[in-house]
Amino acid sequence: MTAKPPTAAEAATSLPVTLADIEAAAKAIEGQIESTPLRYSRTLSEITGAQVWIKFENLQFTASFKERGALNKLLSLSNSEKAAGVIAMSAGNHAQGVAYHASRLGIPSTIVMPQGTPFVKIEHTRNFGANVIIHGETLADADKHARDLEKRDSLTFVHPFDDKHVIAGQGTVGLEILDELADFDVMVIPVGGGGLSSGIATAIKSRRPAVSIIGVEPALYPSLSAELRGEEAKVGGATIAEGIAVKKVGKLTAEILRKLMDRVILVSEDELERAITLYATVEKTVAEGAGAAGLAALLAEPHHFRGRKVVLVLSGGNIDTRLLASVLTRSLVREKRITSIRIIGNDQPGLLAKVSTVIGESGGNIIEVNHNRLALDVPAKGAEFDITIETRDSRHTQEIIDALGKAGYPPRPHT
Repeated sequence: MTAKPPTAAEAATSLPVTLADIEAAAKAIEGQIESTPLRYSRTLSEITGAQVWIKFENLQFTASFKERGALNKLLSLSNSEKAAGVIAMSAGNHAQGVAYHASRLGIPSTIVMPQGTPFVKIEHTRNFGANVIIHGETLADADKHARDLEKRDSLTFVHPFDDKHVIAGQGTVGLEILDELADFDVMVIPVGGGGLSSGIATAIKSRRPAVSIIGVEPALYPSLSAELRGEEAKVGGATIAEGIAVKKVGKLTAEILRKLMDRVILVSEDELERAITLYATVEKTVAEGAGAAGLAALLAEPHHFRGRKVVLVLSGGNIDTRLLASVLTRSLVREKRITSIRIIGNDQPGLLAKVSTVIGESGGNIIEVNHNRLALDVPAKGAEFDITIETRDSRHTQEIIDALGKAGYPPRPHT
């Protein structure tokens, strides 16, 4: 007779991090981090067809869940380790968590960050009191340099995800959700190195094994997806979710997620941008690319979640303001609320005024006008106008285009 495979709850007790570890972490960090709100979103539920609950970890002091694990790790150090100082490598959120709590506890900290890390994360890390070193093009480059400094200066390395104390600290997010929400069907978690997802999965599967654990990765960095298939991940490219753009998940986290994660969903850059926009416009809150990954999964595969009670972790809100402005503007273009049209006509006084009048009387707002007399595909006595207009929606845009056509100024596609 063959033995039955272990249940999810049994599997959770045999892993490197246990429910007891997470409960101990919760006691250790209590009062030193925010117990963030868990709220139901009526509008996002209507949009996605699921019952959507959001855990707002962007409301931590450093605007990310990362400080939970960082603090738990720092509290575990011996007095001599604390005196010598710590070092970490991070693209930003882990760096801020380590820097902030190390400063609170009087522990010297050095953070190695790769080139291309958003400026806002670099500045915040410095402001929290860390010695910031910018080194390497990738996290792997930054990691190697940090390891070299660890040995040279006898520092303690605080790993962003592949550490038992860090995983247990991140798992406290799951405990807070369990304590507040009596029942739910699906837990959706952004996955980079796997610290947050493995911690939450351990907490939830230990208490409510029937809950489905869904991980979300950017399509450009399917590290966990490849790991679970036993393949080498093919990663690379510029992603808005740089916080989870990891080449390889951790050894400890992979061991946990292989047993506890039910599925991984890959999301496109377009879906990540849409999720950031929805958080800003619907929930009136700021989400970075990685933080919006859970909602992006609901947009990518709504059929998988429809009718189910779903909890999302908005894991962080540290997005560069210029990037956020770009994402929101691009959403207006995507919805055709900002549109560029091209009009060709005779180069005579009053042409632009007449076109502007038609647009204005139709309720459109002109944002920008470019006048070109030198284009070779325009008659010598003609003129070309590229006009960027702002409208209420795509239907309103079409109404303006139709009005221009009726007035004798039919726009042509702007290529």
